[in-house]
Amino acid sequence: MSKDVFEKEVLALVKSIPKGQVSTYGDIAAAAGWPGYARHVGKALGNLPDKSPVPWHRVVNSQGVLRGTAPLQRDRLDGEGVPFRPDGRVHLKACRWRGPTP
Repeated sequence: MSKDVFEKEVLALVKSIPKGQVSTYGDIAAAAGWPGYARHVGKALGNLPDKSPVPWHRVVNSQGVLRGTAPLQRDRLDGEGVPFRPDGRVHLKACRWRGPTP
C-alpha cells in the first residue's frame, strides 16, 4: 500500500460525507478499497493540520463513540444536526454514510 495513495483516497472520501451524516473509520477504509485498515484511516485523519478543511469530525468509531477531540467533534456534529443517543453515542442507524453509491 502506498501511504500517499491511501491517504488521498481516504481524504477524498471523508470530504464527500454529506453534512448531517457520519461514517466510521472502517466504512471509509472499505470504501477506499482497504477493508481492515480502520486504524490507518484514524492515523491519516489524526495527521491533518488544525485548520484543515477536511470534515474529520464526521468520522466516528463503529459504535458511534467519540474519542480524543470529543468536545470539539460533538459541537461540530451537533451544529450539523447529527442525532445522538441518550448515552452520548452518535445514532448511526439514523445518519450513517457508508460511501458513495455506485
